[in-house]
Amino acid sequence: MRRFARVAAVATLGLGLATGATAAWIPAKAALAQVLLEDAWRRAQAGESQPTPWPWADAWPVARLAAPEHGKRLVVLSDASGRALAFGPGQLSGTSAPGHPGVTVVAGHRDTHFEFLRDLQPGDRLELEDREGVRHGYRAVSTAIVRADQAGFVERAGPDRLALVTCWPFDAVRPGGPLRYVVMAERDAPVLLAQP
Repeated sequence: MRRFARVAAVATLGLGLATGATAAWIPAKAALAQVLLEDAWRRAQAGESQPTPWPWADAWPVARLAAPEHGKRLVVLSDASGRALAFGPGQLSGTSAPGHPGVTVVAGHRDTHFEFLRDLQPGDRLELEDREGVRHGYRAVSTAIVRADQAGFVERAGPDRLALVTCWPFDAVRPGGPLRYVVMAERDAPVLLAQP
């Protein structure tokens, strides 16, 4: 009986360690990827057309997103597929480039890069830096929960806006799901400097 109890205890400990290591791997991979993506971002700004962060990558940096009130600075990838989102947020294909008319849609995982959206408030500042180094400023104006199959929830035309999208609810145990949390942000009004 004692031997069985020891074997059971060791097996339970081993299973616990394996589960913990697996859970830690996802955020660790996301953090390491951003370090490698920063290097690829510097190469993109230097003029390299599609600088991949590692040799087998099939996505490259297209922008850098900042949320100053939340201490976030994230490189945005050219792809928003599940495989790419494991490494960083991605721009949805077919949406506007930063600073151009229409909506730039950036998606990210709720449990890594876009976890901060849970605390984002209307009025919070967001910046989207393009490859030329121009920072486009936005202010969060609204949030919504929509069904994932409502792909047309974002208008393609109109003024330059930013939509950040992640899965909903934030504390769900299962991946994916039918709902998305959307933060809409509008361009900041230009700041006029006082005349002397």
